[in-house]
Amino acid sequence: MNCQFSILEDEALLHISGPDSLNFLQGQTTCDTQEVGGSRATHGLYCTPQGRVVCDFLLLQLEDGHFAMRMRRDIREHAASVFGKYIVFSKAQLDATNDEWRVVAVWGEAAAATLEKALGVKPAARHEAVTAGSCIAVQLDDSGHAFECYGRDVEALLESLSQAAQPCEESAWQRMQILAGIPRIEAATIEMFVPQVLNYDLTGHISFTKGCYTGQEVVARLHYRGKSKRRTFLAQPGEAAGAGDPVFSVDGAQSIGNVVNCAVGEPRLALVSATLEAPQLELHLHSAEGPPVSLSQPPYPLDTD
Repeated sequence: MNCQFSILEDEALLHISGPDSLNFLQGQTTCDTQEVGGSRATHGLYCTPQGRVVCDFLLLQLEDGHFAMRMRRDIREHAASVFGKYIVFSKAQLDATNDEWRVVAVWGEAAAATLEKALGVKPAARHEAVTAGSCIAVQLDDSGHAFECYGRDVEALLESLSQAAQPCEESAWQRMQILAGIPRIEAATIEMFVPQVLNYDLTGHISFTKGCYTGQEVVARLHYRGKSKRRTFLAQPGEAAGAGDPVFSVDGAQSIGNVVNCAVGEPRLALVSATLEAPQLELHLHSAEGPPVSLSQPPYPLDTD
């Protein structure tokens, strides 16, 4: 059985509804919301005017005029408060309290076939969305091995999945996302990073062809006129780490990076944003004398030349 599934309790939806929803988000976020509809979702970011990432999200349509940004639950309230400063000028409303919709992850080599058996349909490309009854499924990768499903009532889906897939803890899904090199913003790292140091320019979270949005000047300048001096790497820490924890070289007095995400389980896995030369150095968590941590390339090319 090469298919797993899990209810994602650490994920939550920030709902936005009203006729101006997509226009509002088009002027605030890094993604092109003109691509979003009943058959397509997209990844994106919301940045401060200084280009610091407030939240990462997957934007999808739930119903006519009703959209949602899937993000980490521990940042939803803060993201809503920042969006809320500007949405008052639009015919759109935010809702950060609606937890009727649940998120279910399905992944593995047999995930597409298993999902099609459960729903009768399946997405066939990255970011494609399909609706089956009260459930919406979105494909997150190019290979068709990772999906998220959203619904007010997911009991029938869970029952069907339990017949053909292995139930897992949410940490198993988080480990897979780390191995895919997909960073997530957590409460400890809100407004800590600019997008490029988290590889978001490489993972499809930024449109460089859309119009203006909050933070665009900083993000675009680094893309077109410079090169990020830091990138995000896969990491194996010597002990459990937390988001935001500093990373030091053995002979350094200043931090050369920070933990972005860390997964529960063995072997320990993490994502670390660090200087381009960091993978060649002897590194430690918390201080130059702390537990060791080693870095390696994510499963996609980095622009480090």
